Amino acid sequence: MPRTMAHTDPQLAYKDEAFLDSAAARPLRILAEYLQPLHAFEQQRVHDTIVFFGSARLRADGPLGRYYDEARELARLVTEWSLSIPSPACRFLVCSGGGGSIMEAANRGARDAGGRTIGLNIGLPHEQRPNAWITPGLSFEFHYFFMRKLWFAHLARAIIAFPGGFGTLDELFEMLTLSQTQKLDRPITILLYGSEYWRQVMNLEVLARHGMIDRADLDLIRTVDSPAAALAALREALEAVPAGAAPSFARSTTCHDPGPARPATDPA
Repeated sequence: MPRTMAHTDPQLAYKDEAFLDSAAARPLRILAEYLQPLHAFEQQRVHDTIVFFGSARLRADGPLGRYYDEARELARLVTEWSLSIPSPACRFLVCSGGGGSIMEAANRGARDAGGRTIGLNIGLPHEQRPNAWITPGLSFEFHYFFMRKLWFAHLARAIIAFPGGFGTLDELFEMLTLSQTQKLDRPITILLYGSEYWRQVMNLEVLARHGMIDRADLDLIRTVDSPAAALAALREALEAVPAGAAPSFARSTTCHDPGPARPATDPA
């Protein structure tokens, strides 16, 4: 007697978890990390952000602990100022990488002032876990670093880089490169918080001296040493945003100048 094969209904592809976790579905996972935040930000009318970068390893009770307190204070001041702007379309939300230390301080300071605040978290082996101060509905978990960085850049009107390590430098130089190459259709104000720390970590003057960057590129960065000075720099740059400006995401620009023609023997 022939055996009867078990019958199972075919599964919808977008509900097939084994497929969605497979290498073949990687493009879908990448796209999801764009579309899910996009949907949430549109639903919650989020447009312009002030991004706080900084170490996840810095301890509030450690040698550099004052930066935790100052990041929290600055985020509070930024949020109070933002909430005082009459037009909601011109307000700014504090955004961080969603983890602890400086990121926690930023989200916490914004909540101290009664504002909403964003966390763009990414799963890492050790120190990166979402902090408790992110506004519900504005906490996101990323797998791909490049998609997380896209959302930092897509919404940012300004960034403040507090003392940090490789991750902070990675995010900082991403923003510097986008600004230098004018790949975004709106300017981003970039502040380095803590002149003593940053003076020891990097000397961009060397790049200008050797012709690796234009001397004018040094003007893309401004250094500040107190929450009051940082707030003043932000207000100077961002209060120029026209009142009632429509919320929008930054768009990438394309260079249409082909530059000088290559010699016929010059390989493309």
